[in-house]
Amino acid sequence: MTTLSRQTHGRPKAPVRILHLGIGNFTRAHQAWYTEHAADAADWGIAAFTGRSAAIAETLRPSEGLYQLCTATPEGDEVEVISCLSEVHAADDLDAWRGYFADPQLAIVTSTITEAGYLRDAEGNLDASNQQLTADLTALAADPRADVSTAPAKFVAGLLARREAGAGDITFCPCDNIPENGPMVKRLVSQAAERVDPSLVEWIEQHVGVVTTMVDRITPRTTDEDRERVASETGVEDPALVVTEPFSEWVLCGDFTAGRPQWETKGARFVDDVAPHEARKLTLLNGSHSLMAYAGSIRGHETVYEAISDETVLGWVNDFWDDAVKHLELPAQELADYREALLARYRNPRIKHLLAQIAGDGSQKVLIRHVPTIKASLAQGEVAEGATRAVAAWVLHLRGAGAPVTDARAEEVLALVQGDEDTAVHRVLGHLGIDDGRIFDSVRRQMAEIQA
Repeated sequence: MTTLSRQTHGRPKAPVRILHLGIGNFTRAHQAWYTEHAADAADWGIAAFTGRSAAIAETLRPSEGLYQLCTATPEGDEVEVISCLSEVHAADDLDAWRGYFADPQLAIVTSTITEAGYLRDAEGNLDASNQQLTADLTALAADPRADVSTAPAKFVAGLLARREAGAGDITFCPCDNIPENGPMVKRLVSQAAERVDPSLVEWIEQHVGVVTTMVDRITPRTTDEDRERVASETGVEDPALVVTEPFSEWVLCGDFTAGRPQWETKGARFVDDVAPHEARKLTLLNGSHSLMAYAGSIRGHETVYEAISDETVLGWVNDFWDDAVKHLELPAQELADYREALLARYRNPRIKHLLAQIAGDGSQKVLIRHVPTIKASLAQGEVAEGATRAVAAWVLHLRGAGAPVTDARAEEVLALVQGDEDTAVHRVLGHLGIDDGRIFDSVRRQMAEIQA
């Protein structure tokens, strides 16, 4: 049994031209995979920083950033070595962070820090009530080299270093499941910069581009069983192994002002408007995922495969899709084909996507994945019961049923569901901006249905 090393596997380290915040399994199965297979891959190395935990940086250090990517098809494993991570750092290595930003060859900043990591308030602005963020911005205003921990503050700290070094243009390319994620990041970074150094805002307008993206590839947590199986198949022990599905999609819109890899050589698409593709994916894939995470786990299921194999849950997913497609701006046949493709992906028995993993941060996800369908239907005088069922399941989840609650706003949302069920539902609906009598009746009826 061997281990990975630059001497025996993969290409030499490429020069760092991409900086990534929030390195995890998804990034290593998606953006890094596209970069690995770009026609000009030798010119584009990634310096990756961890998010909440430094564990992956420690795991990847012995292999100098190399790891195996296992594509789990229904027929078997397809394993390759990914080598485009030129450097991997813990989240608190701010000297390295600033150093990359100050380097003129850095061209792109990507991020996968989940909806919660951007620290937005209900209106989509910078969350001024977040004490750690406020402390970070205050510290940066006093000292541009101050230690900070929140993502918006890190972005500002990096841009301050870049401006000071005269390093030129750079493009932000967020890769989280958030509508209009490019303008969202630009807005938050500019608002944070205004708090730190108002003169930086004008510099950002002149030198910082943004790209909006839609990303898609199901990437469950890697298990010990996965590592043992792949080690026996390849003869390589890899603690940093990533397991993913065969399907992958990346749609991008915007200009990379300082260049980019030729990601299109691996199938990335560059379009004039990413919004219809984004809405399709966020609603149909992510929305059904959240529905299964809450309702499916209440029915005793642990994975997406188990949940979609339950005829009752399958019916609920189709009900939700029937509601959602009425409000998506893509051809009916394209949406029907996408639904069929999703079912095929969910029914891959070798992808063990945990419902408990999907259930996290529902306070952010339900607003994005289900509420738009509910509101659009209400505007037409209808109740989207396929979508309200996801809200009903989320209320039950918050009240202790099914998957455990892991949410960056757990204290806030758990307070909503205290007391009797009627009061809890009214509070949640008010929080979501859909406290309508028709919605209340639907949610209460569906809560009983799900529990039964």
